[in-house]
Amino acid sequence: MDLSKKRRWLLLTVVSAGLLLITLDNSILYAALPTLVEDLGASSSESLWIINAYPVVMAGLLLGSGTLGDRVGHRRMFLIGLVVFGVASLAAAFSSSPDALIAARACLAVGAAAMMPATLALARVTFENERERNVAIAIWGSLAVVGSGLGPIVGGILLNSFWWGSVFLINVPVGIAALIGALVLAPPNDADSSKRWDLLSSLLSLVTLVGLVIAIKETAKASHAPLVIGAAVLAAAVGGWAFVRRQRHLPYPLLDFTIFRNPAFLAGVVAAGLALFAIAGIQLITTQRFQLVEGFTPLRAGLLVAAVALGALPTALIGGAILHRVGLLPIIASGLALSTVGTVVVQVSFATSMGLLVTGLLITGAGLGAAMSVASSAIMGNVPARRAGMASSVEEVSYEFGSLIAVSLLGSLLTAVYSATIDLPAGVPDQARDSLDSALALAGENNASLVTAASDAFDNAYSTVVIVIAAVMAVGTILTGLLLRRYGPGSALSISAHH
Repeated sequence: MDLSKKRRWLLLTVVSAGLLLITLDNSILYAALPTLVEDLGASSSESLWIINAYPVVMAGLLLGSGTLGDRVGHRRMFLIGLVVFGVASLAAAFSSSPDALIAARACLAVGAAAMMPATLALARVTFENERERNVAIAIWGSLAVVGSGLGPIVGGILLNSFWWGSVFLINVPVGIAALIGALVLAPPNDADSSKRWDLLSSLLSLVTLVGLVIAIKETAKASHAPLVIGAAVLAAAVGGWAFVRRQRHLPYPLLDFTIFRNPAFLAGVVAAGLALFAIAGIQLITTQRFQLVEGFTPLRAGLLVAAVALGALPTALIGGAILHRVGLLPIIASGLALSTVGTVVVQVSFATSMGLLVTGLLITGAGLGAAMSVASSAIMGNVPARRAGMASSVEEVSYEFGSLIAVSLLGSLLTAVYSATIDLPAGVPDQARDSLDSALALAGENNASLVTAASDAFDNAYSTVVIVIAAVMAVGTILTGLLLRRYGPGSALSISAHH
């Protein structure tokens, strides 16, 4: 694809704007959630689904949309996705109930799933020079981190002056600008009618993920519903089995499992998923903790967790620039190891030292930024161009799955530990065990002992969740180190050198 150098980089700016919208919407509600819950009267379960509807639906559709992009063209998918995303943003902004907002968030995910694989696939096919492509993909990967980091800040700034719906309305002008830029700059549509797309496979993937999330959320509740858990587990198991079986018998599968045989590709998928797991988990629990326990405003809480993105940006860009010299192993494995250290610093300092806490968040971000940007190169550089859509879908599923598991598992774990450890003062209704929000509402201004007990329990839960994040990152460091043991300094980076 022979585009001028200036046009290539302008196109990268356009597709990066689309990616920024997608990742912003993953995290923009973290700081806005307490305000939104209060204004809409959402329950704790509804509030989690307001967040989860977006990554669940997106992850379920991403594999199908990437393969569909290979068939109908990535340019067309990007444009369609932008339009759907803009319309759904308007619907979300003016939702009048939790159910309406959850539905709008699901529609947002449809638009995001259409355009997200196209953003990376367009970058992959536009930049033919390997070194130039590494830098471009590193920029793309860094924006995924930056978007997640900016979400709570943008949400906090908007909430300072406007109503909660403004966190969705901001998508519209950015989407219009990206749409115009794509129409002018994107190369001709690269449709390939010989490719096939399977709707049933996409639906099976969606059923599997939804079942998994419901099972996690329901298990973490203080009062379990065994029938719901059983049905969710059954749906996830049957959906997953049927999806895998169907892929093996399709001439043009949504997911060709043979691409995972390449260790660099697999390590990239693992690193991308773990990076988003850590980012989403830390941002979600930290914004909630400092608003509810310390009384931070949404903006102040958003600025605090933005330290992760601030630490990530320079290392993401440096990682892409030096990748061809040092190889995949030092950057990915060392990045995950550094993020483990940073998470431990967060765990020991969150209740005692703001300066040390910010340092821990910066260190965590620095490690994740390096690993995440190079993970993109490991994934896209280890598949042929004809599978760019499939590979980009796999990467973005790993992003969304990491974020989804963080919100579902860590959010549920936070609630479970809080409920199990709170020591309720005499005479306080058991409803105070449901969440810190419920306890604070029951306490009002006259029950300081309940506020103290609830805050202490929440801090116990926060500490436990951060330990879990650190442990997961440590395991990821070991796993990617083993997978990439032949990809150190001087080694080749791409599939062409190994197959």
